[in-house]
Amino acid sequence: MPADYTPQRVVCLQPSATVILAAIGRLDRVVACTKYCADVCPEVKSSGRTIIADSWTAQSREILAARPDLVIAAVPYQEKAVVEILKAGVRFLGFAPQTLADIYTDIATIAGTVGASELGQAVIAYMQREIETVSHQVNGKMRPRVFCEEWGKPLIASQRWVAELVAAAGGEFLGDPGIQSSAETILAMDPEVVVAAWCGAGDRVPLEKMVRGRKWQPMTAVREARVYCISDELLNTPAPTLIRGLHALAAAIHPDAFPQPEGLRCISDT
Repeated sequence: MPADYTPQRVVCLQPSATVILAAIGRLDRVVACTKYCADVCPEVKSSGRTIIADSWTAQSREILAARPDLVIAAVPYQEKAVVEILKAGVRFLGFAPQTLADIYTDIATIAGTVGASELGQAVIAYMQREIETVSHQVNGKMRPRVFCEEWGKPLIASQRWVAELVAAAGGEFLGDPGIQSSAETILAMDPEVVVAAWCGAGDRVPLEKMVRGRKWQPMTAVREARVYCISDELLNTPAPTLIRGLHALAAAIHPDAFPQPEGLRCISDT
């Protein structure tokens, strides 16, 4: 049997890398990951893996202590954290996806690096099928105006891949993806659906407080009680987890056509 020269001990500094490795059946190679990885990949909680800082606060000593032969990181980065990652002197893969196509490329790259290219292609094909299925279900329906945000203070619109998922789920994404805006600007756009998926907040975005603080009471989405929280790991993790986020978006945008899935909460439920 030929020797396997692919990395055997992988450190993941962002949840997306951990989720991708789990999806291609290579989670056993992850020797250290972040506390946020457990939010989207619960299997790591009881595995005895070392929990270390993420791409934003990485420490070379923590990385080296795990004795990895590969480190995988992704945005958001902090300059001094990148210096720490490079200082560790370990083979390093760094990703900065913006679109679904970028995410597919990242999956293929990680899968190829650990010798699982066919499994990576299978995961990509699964994601594409699911997106196409949802898109087909909303074909011909009205497309409500949707505002999605990944952060509340300052108010920042969700990333471009979320805008693509909103379109697939039958909505019209408002604003510029990933760009800071203001409560007044969003109110002027008068979205019919609002989705809050704040980074690090899980499903705990205080929707009623958010609406009151921004004086959004006249907004169509508020008057019709169509303000939602989607667990942030379902929309902000550029990995196969996005398919669960897609289903949550579809249920928020077209509740008549899709059942309410886990990870979606409406303002009327708070």
